[in-house]
Amino acid sequence: MPNIKSSVRSVKTDAERRAANGPVKAEIRSTARKVEAFAAAGSKDEAQAALKTAASLLDKAARKGTVNKFAAARKKSRLAKKVNAVK
Repeated sequence: MPNIKSSVRSVKTDAERRAANGPVKAEIRSTARKVEAFAAAGSKDEAQAALKTAASLLDKAARKGTVNKFAAARKKSRLAKKVNAVK
């Protein structure tokens, strides 16, 4: 535990941010896994629907600063590439 007052406050706010960001990131990961699973199974319609949800979650997280905007764009692009590869 830090001795400096501002560091003590930082530890507290870091814990609060981690608690708030964790569930959001977990939801993004699980939705991305769904997209990949649907794409691997070859069901394009379901994969596109899941991609739409994942993109929405990523955009919202990027707006709030939970995920970097470039990381969100990269993840959306990679998921879209997998969905578009489905015949």
